Amino acid sequence: MAKLFSPFILKDIQLKNRVVLPPICMFCGEDDGLVTDFHLMHYGTRAFGGVGLIIQEATGVERRGRITDRDLGIWDDSHIPGLKKLVKICKDYGAKIGIQLGHSGRKCRIHWEDLIAPSSIAFKDTKEPREMSKEEIVQVVNAFREGARRALEIGYDLIEIHGGHGYLVNQFLSPITNKRTDEYGGTIENRGRFLKEVVEAIRKEWPMEKPLCIRLSAEEYFEDGNHPEDIIKIINLIKDRGVDIINVSSGGLEAPREDEHQGHQIRYADIVKKGTGLPVIGGGYIISPHMAEEALQSERADLIFIGRELIRNPNWPLLADFALDNELDWPEQYKRAKPN
Repeated sequence: MAKLFSPFILKDIQLKNRVVLPPICMFCGEDDGLVTDFHLMHYGTRAFGGVGLIIQEATGVERRGRITDRDLGIWDDSHIPGLKKLVKICKDYGAKIGIQLGHSGRKCRIHWEDLIAPSSIAFKDTKEPREMSKEEIVQVVNAFREGARRALEIGYDLIEIHGGHGYLVNQFLSPITNKRTDEYGGTIENRGRFLKEVVEAIRKEWPMEKPLCIRLSAEEYFEDGNHPEDIIKIINLIKDRGVDIINVSSGGLEAPREDEHQGHQIRYADIVKKGTGLPVIGGGYIISPHMAEEALQSERADLIFIGRELIRNPNWPLLADFALDNELDWPEQYKRAKPN
């Protein structure tokens, strides 16, 4: 059997394969952050198509923590019923499902919201955010905790903290966006303090036997920004607080990015895996099943995230197996469509 379709055990869950749908914002929520029929269809289709682990799009732990007013939310108990429906559909069709808890900070595009950030530095065409007081830091950390409480009640298999792509956690981590002079700024230890407190808060609600993931931008593509060695130091400072796996990405802090190509983030996954000893999810514009398989066989990643290709083709896992070793049984409803 191809390694891509071998099981993977992570704490109390066993994935049927190593194909991961990463968090990709769909911008289809109601203004109050509620699940719509589109979400049920979108995620359910990828579960039926054979994805092993679905990680739900960035879901705001605060109303002002959304990127847009069409993002999903988990800041209120009213979000629980819709999210329960979504989780049930994915599990009924054989996938495990996680939720990415996020806060946009200065990257919030909702013009009427009160933007907050570690420092008063605006992102592109958004308005200038307020520098967070220590009281507000405590409030946001508690919002992550409450999000974890609701996630457990809803029935998610995994929580992922969004610590990359220039959103609030990343804003604390990066010396480009964090100019604080208190215990939350300056040294790597200080810049990582907010993430450490978020992890600790989540673990007060999220049992240790359940997996906790962090998505991080291993490379910010600016000389004075974070690089893989910095991210490794931050992970190693907090991993014993209950971090189980790292979803390795890059960029997003500011507009410029490295020239992207198929598999361009696998090398960062490999570096982070070796530097932390933790399992990693790697990817980056992977289209070819053979490229995904090679990354696993060479032990540069433990799981592979397939983003845009799974949007184009929700049955990518079925066709990927056919291209590799053709050992999977297709769903009864689709068997007549299986290639010869």
